[in-house]
Amino acid sequence: MRTALVIGTGLIGTSAALALAQRGVTVHLVDHDPEQARTAAALGAGTDEAPEGPVDLAIVAAPPAHVAATLADAMRRGLARGYLDVASVKGGPRRELEELGLDLSSYIGTHPMSGREKSGPLAATGDLFEGRPWVLTPTRDTDTEVLNLALELVSHCRAVPVVMDADAHDRAVALVSHMPHLVSSLVAARLEHAEEAAVRLCGQGIRDVTRIAASDPRMWIDILSANPGPVADLLADVSADLDETVQALRALQASDEAKRREGVSGIEDVLRRGNAGQVRVPGKHGSAPRVYEVVAVLIDDQPGQLARIFADAGAAGINVEDVRIEHATGQQAGLVQLMVEPKAAVVLTGALRERGWAIRQ
Repeated sequence: MRTALVIGTGLIGTSAALALAQRGVTVHLVDHDPEQARTAAALGAGTDEAPEGPVDLAIVAAPPAHVAATLADAMRRGLARGYLDVASVKGGPRRELEELGLDLSSYIGTHPMSGREKSGPLAATGDLFEGRPWVLTPTRDTDTEVLNLALELVSHCRAVPVVMDADAHDRAVALVSHMPHLVSSLVAARLEHAEEAAVRLCGQGIRDVTRIAASDPRMWIDILSANPGPVADLLADVSADLDETVQALRALQASDEAKRREGVSGIEDVLRRGNAGQVRVPGKHGSAPRVYEVVAVLIDDQPGQLARIFADAGAAGINVEDVRIEHATGQQAGLVQLMVEPKAAVVLTGALRERGWAIRQ
């Protein structure tokens, strides 16, 4: 691939353009808002000047509701040898293109499984997709050259290609992305009018659950409008589970011992099912999840503290597999949770204590 045209210079489009430009591809940028395309160009994502002729690959990074129309326009104008989109739903756009009577041999639907809570070109980064799955949904009609161009794009972005059927993809993202986003928003909505004294007690758990609720509502309306059926089906199942959980909690309030036992059984069931589902979430680098030991270190909120901890862990010959930071409410202090292999926990604890760190048991 020598040339590319990115249509839509938001977070995803600009990030893909940055990755391509960094690898020597000549990237042309266009957006319905010319100022946004100029911003992406100023960031080094390419040029906002139109290409002189057809490019190798056109990448449509428009909202899902506009993907089919944008693709159809580009294909009718012959802007590229191959065309793909990066929308978060795949079945709908392809069916729309089929209804328009277009030859789809030069098109492949794709979806990079990466993003941020922020949107727009200023939030973009050339390594946004690194190590992340990038779904490709070829059909029997997809030209081999177009599939190869898509694979080259994925390679330039250092993502991991995953081939799926379009409708299977839409059901999958409803489960692992779209439904969880709405659940996160529903939980965060409970905080909107909560008492300030209650909100001040927020810890890492509520931050984890509500983090994705900070995303742009307009963007998510577009996404959910393109995949409403599978998301609604999943939420109906969640609703049924919630009804049963509410009944179990009410039973715990009963004076009758048998009722209370029923309540305990109901709550235990949902918690155990949660355990069973959580362990299926892929672990580090997409591998099977592993159990790590947590070494919790108390730190002051001062520059260089994290660097010192990692340097001391490295000096002890310990690889930190993951890390979390929990900030203390109303204090310039925090708790750094270092996840390490179980056999390394004792060594790391001793090494950090020797270097003056306060370890929480």
